[in-house]
Amino acid sequence: MENRVIIILGPTASGKTDLAFELAQKLNTEIISADSRQVYKRIDIGAAKPPAEYLELVKHWFINSIELDEAFDAGMFESQSKVIIDNLHSQNKIPIVCGGSGLYIQALTDGIIDIPPDERYRKELHRLLNESGPECLLQRLQKVDPVSAQSMIPQNYKRIIRALEVFHLTGKPISEIHDEQTKSNKYDFHMFGINWAREILYDRINHRINKMLDNGLIEEVENILALGYSSKLNSLNTVGYKEIISFLKREITFDMATHLIKRNSRHYAKRQMTWFNKNPLIQWHNISSSDEYSAIANLVYSDLGLSE
Repeated sequence: MENRVIIILGPTASGKTDLAFELAQKLNTEIISADSRQVYKRIDIGAAKPPAEYLELVKHWFINSIELDEAFDAGMFESQSKVIIDNLHSQNKIPIVCGGSGLYIQALTDGIIDIPPDERYRKELHRLLNESGPECLLQRLQKVDPVSAQSMIPQNYKRIIRALEVFHLTGKPISEIHDEQTKSNKYDFHMFGINWAREILYDRINHRINKMLDNGLIEEVENILALGYSSKLNSLNTVGYKEIISFLKREITFDMATHLIKRNSRHYAKRQMTWFNKNPLIQWHNISSSDEYSAIANLVYSDLGLSE
C-alpha cells in the first residue's frame, strides 16, 4: 500500500500554496496545511490562506478548522494528520503536506515526545533562567545533549527547558529519542523546499503585505474585535494582526504598522529558513520566477518515479 508523503515547505511568500495546488491536481490528492495560523477561522487575509477557488477544487485539511479562541498545537497536528494520511493511503493517494510552520512539520516527521512535565524540575529551570539567563540553560544542555544544543539558540529557552526536562525524566537525550521515533516511522517522506534569492523574497513579502492592506486587512481585524474577541488571543499574536491591533489602538501610525509588518515578516522568513536549513533531507529548488512551479512539479514527479 502507498506510504509516501510529499512535503512542500519554504519561507513565507515563497509560493508553497501554488506549487502544492498544482501538484495536488496532478496527483488527484488532497493537501494537509502545516500552517499554525491558517487553522483559525476569520483570519483570512493576514494568514494568506489559499484562494477560494483552490479550496473548492482541492480539499485542504486544517484550513478554517477552529475558532480564534480555541487551542491547537503541534501534537494535535501530528495525531490528526496521521489519520488523514492513513485514509488517503488507503485510497492509494499520496498526501501533500504544505506549510511553513517548522514545528508542525517536525512533529509529523520526527514525532512528539509524549512525556508529562516534571513541575518541580521545571520550576528549578525557570529559577535558573531568571537568575542566570538562557545561556546558562543552553550550557547545561550542551553537557547532556550536545546534538540538540547545537540546533538551539538561547532565545528558544522553552525548547531548551523541554530538552533538559526530557533528559532528566528519561536519562536519554531528546535528540536520541527523536532519532528512534524517526527510524520507526512508517511513512516515506519526500521533502521539497522553495528557495528564492533573499532580495527577491523580500520584494515578494513587501508586495504581499501591500496587497493584504489593499484587500482589507484593517477591516478584517476591526470585524474580529467587534465580535468581542480579545486582542490578546494567541491566534492574533502573529505578524500582521498584532501590528494592525496596535494601529487601531492608536499606539502606532499606519505607516509604522506597515513598516513593522514588513520588517517582522522578513525576520520570520529568516527564522523559517534557519529552522529548515538544519534538515539535510530537504531537497531545495532554487527559483527566480513563479513560472518555474511547473518545472518543480515535474521534478517532484520524477523523484517519486511518476510520469505525466
